[in-house]
Amino acid sequence: MTPTTARVAFLHTGAVVIPPVMELVGEQLPGVSIINYLDDRIVADLADSSRQESIPDRLADLAAAAKSAGADLVMFTCSSISHLAGPTAERAGIPVLRIDEAMADEAVTSGGRVTVLATLPTTLNPTLALLRERADLAGATPTLTSEVIPGAFEAVAGGDRATHDSLVADAIERHAPTSDVVVLAQASMASAAKAAPVAVPVLSSLRPGITRLAERIQAA
Repeated sequence: MTPTTARVAFLHTGAVVIPPVMELVGEQLPGVSIINYLDDRIVADLADSSRQESIPDRLADLAAAAKSAGADLVMFTCSSISHLAGPTAERAGIPVLRIDEAMADEAVTSGGRVTVLATLPTTLNPTLALLRERADLAGATPTLTSEVIPGAFEAVAGGDRATHDSLVADAIERHAPTSDVVVLAQASMASAAKAAPVAVPVLSSLRPGITRLAERIQAA
């Protein structure tokens, strides 16, 4: 598998993340053939006890479709479903990568105090679990602090990106003085980091995730 022969399927839970992912793929893997799959009800259904049980099957079906379409691997672009990457790969018979794994690896080795910010509780808990998993693998013991930012998701869902970014930036600035690194749990939060110039690293998932994908394809 080389960049000119590889085919990668991205599985998204929100349309907003597709353009920045495609921009990074074009920058780092211009020869790769891309398939995008979108299930924009997953995040809402994670919070709905009557629909949660359907999500593993839906992800497995999409991954199986990607395999049938000739994909060499699948990448989840949503932190809310990262914990389902392994089971999905096993069921569909295709490698499934997590776009936030590289970010988590950087975070747990950047210092002892890691603050995780999210705009949805359904994203926060999987991100904390991923950080603990990667910390164990790295032999690190970070202290994790977290916050779900009130009103930020509602703002961006209503098309008010400016208010979302302002709320997230305020949270970054509040937590930075007591953190060694700040982690933005959702890729859609990345734009807010530019509005919060702080002295500690503020990490988001897209660029490190696509960089790791490129490294894997090039190594293969």
